[in-house]
Amino acid sequence: MTTALIIDDHPMIHLGCTQMLRDLGFVDVQVASSAEEGVDQARAHCPDFVVLDLGLPGATGLDAIAPLFDVLPNVRLLVFSMNDRPIFAARALEAGAHGFLSKNAPPARFREAVTTILNGEIHLDHDVAIKLVSQRAAGEQDPLKDLTPRENKVLTCLAEGLDLSEIAERLEVSYKTVANTSSALKRKLGARSQNDLIRIAVEARQ
Repeated sequence: MTTALIIDDHPMIHLGCTQMLRDLGFVDVQVASSAEEGVDQARAHCPDFVVLDLGLPGATGLDAIAPLFDVLPNVRLLVFSMNDRPIFAARALEAGAHGFLSKNAPPARFREAVTTILNGEIHLDHDVAIKLVSQRAAGEQDPLKDLTPRENKVLTCLAEGLDLSEIAERLEVSYKTVANTSSALKRKLGARSQNDLIRIAVEARQ
């Protein structure tokens, strides 16, 4: 395998992943900054390996997995995301990804993930795998399924880039109501900050 594609909207990720993939023997490494561009690049260059972020502008990385496999049925795909919550790892694997790795992982772990996938195996970061197994053993469900209608609406608005004032105006409710709903969402989804909640909102949208 000699051709790879990185689909991520951060230039530094393009640079870092390109260098590591070249260290692993990839000769041609293409980059894309959105799901739509990534599918176009896949069609044009037919990469053997894809590194895919989930939090992309427009369509999410999860949205891109099926179209990528439509174009390249045999491509090997690693989801490389800031969001290391087990539910997103599970969704990525269910959609057909061959591995899931947090961007907080060291470079050696990235190389290990790529090598594992190229060898025909599935790669899951150890911590994520333990959390995923623990949640399934405990019978935990997708927390997104337990959201109220208002919480779902607020989450959708956050994914679209609206701030709390704009959400209040769109939903025709008070700012305080939206702020309280946002706080409830952070508790339910385990978000550490508002930015973290926005990232979850973007990655959850499919």
